[in-house]
Amino acid sequence: MLEEYKLEAAQAVRELLAEAKLKKGEILVVGCSSSEITAHKIGSFSNAEIGNAVFEGIFQVTKTHGIYLAAQCCEHLNRSLIVEQEMADAYGLECVNVVPQPKAGGSFATAAYQGFARPVAVEAVRAHAGIDIGDTLIGMHLRRVAVPVRINQKKVGEARVVCARTRLKFVGGERARYDAELM
Repeated sequence: MLEEYKLEAAQAVRELLAEAKLKKGEILVVGCSSSEITAHKIGSFSNAEIGNAVFEGIFQVTKTHGIYLAAQCCEHLNRSLIVEQEMADAYGLECVNVVPQPKAGGSFATAAYQGFARPVAVEAVRAHAGIDIGDTLIGMHLRRVAVPVRINQKKVGEARVVCARTRLKFVGGERARYDAELM
């Protein structure tokens, strides 16, 4: 099952990246409930092996595309995020002091902390796109105008997968014109 979860998560990211057209150096936020993947209530059945498998699948894809991965922690850490120090520096993010654990941060964020070269925690990002695996509520970490993205990979295990990309906010009135490449 672990290999299946890894493959499903990687497929979801590939589909989202194709639709969202993220550029190198942009941010993908991911929230993941290992409990929901195994058909349990979110936060009730944290599983480190599942967190590792999903992280590995997602991180391989983001790394290949040069996309920064922001791993959202659970509500016990106020949905802070684990990111690479390089990303925190590039985006001028203030780091906070916390080390996620499977029952306080979540298995996925714990796997990111263990898998990143130089992991740090931050309280917030403004990601260019996001994947929510198991109703983890990533919306607070997306840029202001989120657009739903429908992908074929609807689940990882038993957890629903919901994706979004963001676009620039439109300004102006009825006479304004917009750059179709930025939509």
